[in-house]
Amino acid sequence: MANRTRRIFSFVFAMMMSFTVLSGCCSAREYKVGDSEGWTAKDDVYYSWAETDYKEFHVGDSLVFEYDPNINDVIHLSGALEYELCDYSSPRAIYNTGHDVVVLTEPVLVTHDPSRPVPPPQPSKILPVGKTYKVGDSKGWKVYDSDFYNKWSEEKQFRVGDGLLFEYANEVSNVYKINGDLEFITCDPTSPVAVYKTGHDLVRLTEPGVHYFITSQSDYCEVVIVKLGLSFE
Repeated sequence: MANRTRRIFSFVFAMMMSFTVLSGCCSAREYKVGDSEGWTAKDDVYYSWAETDYKEFHVGDSLVFEYDPNINDVIHLSGALEYELCDYSSPRAIYNTGHDVVVLTEPVLVTHDPSRPVPPPQPSKILPVGKTYKVGDSKGWKVYDSDFYNKWSEEKQFRVGDGLLFEYANEVSNVYKINGDLEFITCDPTSPVAVYKTGHDLVRLTEPGVHYFITSQSDYCEVVIVKLGLSFE
């Protein structure tokens, strides 16, 4: 039953993302997925939600998923093939906080209904494709000592468009992107911005500032927390 539920939600999310996501917009908007229904398994909720006002999403817009994290999650599939096969074995990201805000960072175009063709997006500026950094280099995303990742990050100069590649054993670790200084200092993983746990996670840096990543398996957080603060131009 759990596997069947997960497959349903993966399918629905892929359908939801098959709207037009256009680049370039004067002001970003926030959409609560499913409106008052939230992120549930009710039939046709997301098809009807998508068709209401014939929504057009732009780079910078946000999707808010609200649901019961005890019985559900959100899986961002890698592409059209994974959607067709309902294959969620290698997702781009997994969210499971119950209140997930996903920012659309790149333009895509997929027709969600052949009877209503969607016009192609106008050319405009999008995020540059930057350099990909493997976090921890050859040692990957593991726990060595408290300064290991601080020293690693201090040697780098990150820019918008760069990517962070986290590689680790997903049976014993994960990656939490947390909100800010307070959560970083107190090792508080209860309200993360995003959760990644595939063991091979590529996280794109989409805005300047300081970004904090920790590994926070419940048995480890108090003793072997890994804190990585990234500041870039």
